[in-house]
Amino acid sequence: MSIMEKQALDMSALLLRAYELGDLILASQEAARYLAEKERLSGDPVAQELIVTLGKKKELFEECQRFGHFHPEYHKAMDAVKEIQDRLDALPSVQGFKEAEKSLDDLLYEVSALIAGAVSDTVKVPSNDPLPKQGGCSSGGSCSGRCG
Repeated sequence: MSIMEKQALDMSALLLRAYELGDLILASQEAARYLAEKERLSGDPVAQELIVTLGKKKELFEECQRFGHFHPEYHKAMDAVKEIQDRLDALPSVQGFKEAEKSLDDLLYEVSALIAGAVSDTVKVPSNDPLPKQGGCSSGGSCSGRCG
């Protein structure tokens, strides 16, 4: 068996395992809750109306933002976006969806971290968390090259 054949075989086995892992994640409680909360959110007429309104308010704010604080409607447009966002965030369907989304995101991060760690201690794992769980090169100080 040539090296190219062995690499192709290894890649197909790797892809098969990746699909199996994907199926396990889809069958998880986190994924089931996420899909249920997503359905609940899409069926909430108040939330859907506020989402549309928020999109329109954001468009107006973006127009004002081109000129910054000097636009006469800048603060009014910014306050309108914040007000709609606060009303949206107060809805139980939105809160449930955001919690389920974070739970699924955490699961995906943990799986990614395990896979990355199996390859190397220096492989970076992307995260949606604005506050990283571990220190690293972006945490300040001098870089030793052994982030982890």
